[in-house]
Amino acid sequence: MDQPPGPRSRTGLSVLLAVAVLAGPLAPAAEAAKAPEGRQGGGRTASAWLPYWGDIDAAYRDALRHASQLRTVSPFWYQSSSDTTITGHPGAGRRDIIDGLHEAGIEVVPTVTETLGAEEMGDLMHDPDRRRAHVDRLLDVVESRAYDGIDLDYESMAVTGDKEARERVRTGYNALVRQLCTRLHRLGKQCVVTVLARVRGSGTAFDYEWLGRYADRVRIMGYDLHWSGGEAGPLSSRDWYDEFLRYATDTVPRHKIEVAFPGYGWDWVTGVKGHAAHLTWKEADALRERADAEYLFDRQSGTPYFRYYKDGEEHEVWYQDARGVRAQLPLLRKYGVRGTGLWALGFEDPEFWSALRRE
Repeated sequence: MDQPPGPRSRTGLSVLLAVAVLAGPLAPAAEAAKAPEGRQGGGRTASAWLPYWGDIDAAYRDALRHASQLRTVSPFWYQSSSDTTITGHPGAGRRDIIDGLHEAGIEVVPTVTETLGAEEMGDLMHDPDRRRAHVDRLLDVVESRAYDGIDLDYESMAVTGDKEARERVRTGYNALVRQLCTRLHRLGKQCVVTVLARVRGSGTAFDYEWLGRYADRVRIMGYDLHWSGGEAGPLSSRDWYDEFLRYATDTVPRHKIEVAFPGYGWDWVTGVKGHAAHLTWKEADALRERADAEYLFDRQSGTPYFRYYKDGEEHEVWYQDARGVRAQLPLLRKYGVRGTGLWALGFEDPEFWSALRRE
């Protein structure tokens, strides 16, 4: 059964454009179509999401510091709540960020999430008129700025224990992605999809083979093997990577696959299932030092953890750092996958980038 991941409109065009106006002037169509020189440069193989909360400017500067390794940044800026309503989070469409990333040679492919869930999304995607209207709105987002494409991170619809609803989502999403990617490609834009790892009963709402046929990239979330609502444990593990990469590379062209690493962790109260607190790597490392807790490394999973006490309760924190990334990267090599990702900019161990460079 699929598990929920961690942290992680015309009403239509009028709503979308109102959000864009708040963020700054619209880019001319000619500018939106222009690909700045060097944007798709060299051996850059990493992508990263830029969160809309917290210190956004620090996350942006993080991207610029590592521009030589970053192919794409996906600002986590938009949310769909119906077939025709897409709204922007605070700061969505910031021209200074878009222009600065482009000047650094980085593609800007914003992420859109959805909130409707399996049943409503299944109905939407199986209705040709509603599906077409939804694709229209997604294209409005792409054309509202000098974006290089769009990233669909539609997770809510995929998390359901109803087998029939999940199958309806799978077939409906196939139709949506085919239609969206076809239209984006006509505009010279990228079509990217973000999916749950398809392994151990999870991720079955995503038809990897179909998505790999139409999308330019398939981003696999290599995290939340253990999540905030479950029992304590590693967010990812080497054997888990081995399992989902075996399936992914059997169904998706290797050059289209990106595996995203977590730059965060969860803080559980030992013995209490669920409601773990989210921590970035920076927060986890600072907490460990304050608590004078021993740094522990689980070699089997390839992830760090530590334990500490607060108010008489033992806490267990699992997270990821550069050492863990180095332990797990050989699994990507084994399956010939070069594309990597990060959730999210500003969260990570600074040595994460060195670990990727050595790869």
